[in-house]
Amino acid sequence: MNSSTLQSSAGSDRLKAREYLGYALGDTASNFFFQTFNIFLTYYYVDVWGIPATALLWMFPIVRLFDAVNDPVMGLIADRTNTRWGKFRPYIFWGAIPYGICGYLMFAGPDFGPTGKLVYAYITYSLMLISYTVINVPYSSLLGVLSPSSRTRTQASSYRFVGAFAGGFLISLFVRPLVKSLGVNNEMRGFQWTMAIFAVASVTLFWITFVTTKERVKPPAGQRTNVREELGELFRNWPWIMLLIASILSTTFIALRSGSTIFYFKYVVGDDKIPVFLGLDRTTVFLSTGMLAQIAGTVLLSFLARRLDKKVAAAGLCAVTGLSFLAFYFLPKDQFGLLLVVNTLGYLCMGPTSALTWALYGDVADYGEWKFGRRSTGLIFSASLFSIKTGIMVGGFLLPLFLARFDYVKDAVQTPRALLGITLAFSIVPGIIALLKAGALMIYPLSQKRVDEVERELASRRALASPEKEPS
Repeated sequence: MNSSTLQSSAGSDRLKAREYLGYALGDTASNFFFQTFNIFLTYYYVDVWGIPATALLWMFPIVRLFDAVNDPVMGLIADRTNTRWGKFRPYIFWGAIPYGICGYLMFAGPDFGPTGKLVYAYITYSLMLISYTVINVPYSSLLGVLSPSSRTRTQASSYRFVGAFAGGFLISLFVRPLVKSLGVNNEMRGFQWTMAIFAVASVTLFWITFVTTKERVKPPAGQRTNVREELGELFRNWPWIMLLIASILSTTFIALRSGSTIFYFKYVVGDDKIPVFLGLDRTTVFLSTGMLAQIAGTVLLSFLARRLDKKVAAAGLCAVTGLSFLAFYFLPKDQFGLLLVVNTLGYLCMGPTSALTWALYGDVADYGEWKFGRRSTGLIFSASLFSIKTGIMVGGFLLPLFLARFDYVKDAVQTPRALLGITLAFSIVPGIIALLKAGALMIYPLSQKRVDEVERELASRRALASPEKEPS
């Protein structure tokens, strides 16, 4: 392969703006439900629908453990799928409708007794996780085959997380007002109508992702599939193991802090729901400015990625996020402006950290192909979804654990002990977990220099496997 061919190939690795945007909208669709679960699910179950926090203490980990095997299985299935649309895109199209239906059913709130509510919650939560797996393992894996270029994938990841955080921003800004407006002072009815709207929006956005994207990276010619060998290679892939640990820690602190925000402002800060800005109360302003900060931070990602090693940048930014969360334990609760500033700093750094971390999965897929001669994109990217579910499981377990262990009582004037538990769940614990993630990223072994070397070697192998025809 001559130099002109290399330059042409490099240029062809870039994506059109339409494809970046279309890929990003898939994560907007995911976050219509994912961020709603993070922020509102525990509150909905406990304070709106009336499931005891002690019951949730076991529901989250039990359902998550049942669902854990689905992610690698879905990755293996997607890797073995071959259609005219590619390996991953068909699942985005066909999985959208079940995903929307299951997301709505979680908040349908039928008028059952205590046992019936718990059984219904188990069933609908389990179905939602299955549908989430079917659509999101392929969606995440799609990032690894949009382009053979690590830098292009990083750019696509930055677009993806702008889309994700835009969805999160819409959730944080509009859920509470929509629930109040559509429910006419009936929170249950408000959640039902709000989630119906989100279900329709999610299906539509996933279909746009399907239409606008294309799969470009193919497995090596003649690649054999063998589940046992692929799983063995996965657990010998040290960069994948460290990235999995970092990703689990990431989703854990995000889930714990997001879920505890409503309780923190309702009981610790004392949100009286009086509008403080543009008709929005303190909780909504706090949540929405955090999401805006994430979007702003992610927009800066391309600047960071061009100048810093991805793993070093992600680790440093994550450390700042952890310290900002820890600070909330010491900040005066009546200084709302100060709370906003510190939270904005933390989320400004968290935005690019998430995008950089997920971009590393594409590098790990390249490394696996380079080291073992086999590309298992779906299996490797299934770890990203496994980490999301595991992190939500741990974070979802920790929040009701703190509520139960520190004697939280629904809609009551909380004791100092209960207020301490809520504050710890909102500040100290997620801050420490964020710092642990920063440490895991520093141990992650693939520097950008090493990634570039692997990328060049793979390009050479692919060129030899598909030699250019000489002109006749």
